[in-house]
Amino acid sequence: MRNLVPRPGGPAAVAAMAVLLPVAATTQETAEYPGPSPLPGLSAGTLDARYDAVRRDVARGLEAARRAGDEDRVRALSAFLRPDRRFLAFDARGRGRAVEVLGDLAAADRVAVVVPGADGSLNGFDGAKFAGGGSLALYREALRLSPGTRLAVVAWLGYDSPATLSTRVLTAGRATGAARELRRFLAGVRRVNGTAGVSLLCHSYGSVVCAKAAPHVSADDIALYGSPGTGVDRASDLRTTARVWAARSDGDWMELVPHVRFLGVGFGTDPVSPAFGARVFDAGDGPHSGYLQPGSTALRHLTLIALGRHQEIPHV
Repeated sequence: MRNLVPRPGGPAAVAAMAVLLPVAATTQETAEYPGPSPLPGLSAGTLDARYDAVRRDVARGLEAARRAGDEDRVRALSAFLRPDRRFLAFDARGRGRAVEVLGDLAAADRVAVVVPGADGSLNGFDGAKFAGGGSLALYREALRLSPGTRLAVVAWLGYDSPATLSTRVLTAGRATGAARELRRFLAGVRRVNGTAGVSLLCHSYGSVVCAKAAPHVSADDIALYGSPGTGVDRASDLRTTARVWAARSDGDWMELVPHVRFLGVGFGTDPVSPAFGARVFDAGDGPHSGYLQPGSTALRHLTLIALGRHQEIPHV
């Protein structure tokens, strides 16, 4: 991937990037999967009913995968149906959507919502670099750093994330719709638990989603990591009262992406630059997909943000 991305050089480099990245590099689902059933509105009183209803949708999706002979989807959804797992939303169509909760959402003192970037799918959901696997690593790290903590972690694959190898990842088109979905979801979280502190942990293209949602949601912290930019020039332009954090690991190829905007392509100012004005923290030396890897510096510091232990996070 590193060799596909031109070095910074202005609008021409962004245009070249759009040419280099093919329009479609994802495998299209050929099976006919059912859409989601009508769900109870998200609130404290309907939380268990919602978990049960979504579980039935996952089971329906699994049966469709078996009929279609889609072995990758069968493996993924079989894991979703383990007794210890709870989902607030699920859609088996296409690459799929899923929203999983780790911990007690209703009783939590803090809620961390992990917003993934490109290449999100049901088949890859549990991988270490994707929403589900990364959220589990963060939840376990929180229990290690703060035993007995009342933190709930949400793996929010609540939108159709673009493929890394596509022109859609270069524009805010997918992020605009995703931001509306994230706003609706966070409003539901507030109905379930109106007192918990909320952190948005936003990776890569997910940082574009969070930036678009930021003026319209109630959050204490927004962390942008591995970000291509947010579409605004400064953190203050996000029009949020949340603390805005930013980080990029030393091994992240995102450093080579031109941080400009030209004819709707690109996302502007680098969030880790002094000009942006975020609280920049150390993310170690891992790759673009390694921020939530167990044992990583980035995971530790993102977990401290989620726990509200800001004074323990070294700035750079």
